Amino acid sequence: MDDATSAPPSPPPPVAASSALGALLEEFPNERVTVGEILRRLEGQAFGLLLLLLALPNCIPNIPGLSTIFGVMMIAPAVQMIFGQRDVWLPGRIRRWSISRDALRMSIKGAIPVLKRIERYVGPRWTVFVRPPFTQLLGLQTLAMAGVLILPIPLGNWPPGMTVAATALALLQRDGRLAVLTLPMAILSVVVAWAGVRIGFAALRELGEMLTGAFFVVF
Repeated sequence: MDDATSAPPSPPPPVAASSALGALLEEFPNERVTVGEILRRLEGQAFGLLLLLLALPNCIPNIPGLSTIFGVMMIAPAVQMIFGQRDVWLPGRIRRWSISRDALRMSIKGAIPVLKRIERYVGPRWTVFVRPPFTQLLGLQTLAMAGVLILPIPLGNWPPGMTVAATALALLQRDGRLAVLTLPMAILSVVVAWAGVRIGFAALRELGEMLTGAFFVVF
């Protein structure tokens, strides 16, 4: 007879993010990949892998304005994390957005070696911090990082991009300690964004004064 007091079976070990991303490389036969196709292949790890896919391009220098697009795409999963939903839902219009398959593969291939090095230090621990209600707080933090990414701040996408990538790894690997470490990373991201905005306004003010001075000199 089974022991009624026996502990429930432990959950299976999490799949490494590098392996999960590597599996995506051969999943898309068409030249362009839609957001909906990506979501269908993420299964139960949708939030972690989707956030990782959206965060990785912001961890490296990219085309100006690209971080704004990825920041907007982060809003929906962040809000759904806040409300405790288990699966990602995106409007049909966003699900139809597509990107080049080759560009997606290049981004993933470039990230996998770095992820493999990081994964040596990431694993299930302090798991209470990657369960509700802390996942809702991580969703709120991710929403704030998405807001920072939307701002057109030169080089300001790196700190929030790395923060969201770390949050995604924490969710994927059930690493509560890493989840806790994302808090100071998020604070740093906000500070960098605030400083960038201040510098930007100061530069615009100086430019305005120079143009005004030049106008009066000419006339």
